[in-house]
Amino acid sequence: MPKCDMCAKGSKKTANRSHSKVKTLRRQKPNLQKLENLLVCTKCRRTVTKKMEKMTA
Repeated sequence: MPKCDMCAKGSKKTANRSHSKVKTLRRQKPNLQKLENLLVCTKCRRTVTKKMEKMTA
């Protein structure tokens, strides 16, 4: 399973629930994006870009 290279966030087990309350297990994957040859989640990406903007300004 892919994980974030900065915070090691990975997939979670969650359940789909129907109207009759039948539970079906599924995987909930993090939103990973490439940032300079790293796989990072969107939360880490926002933090990095904010810090980079602060340093350049």
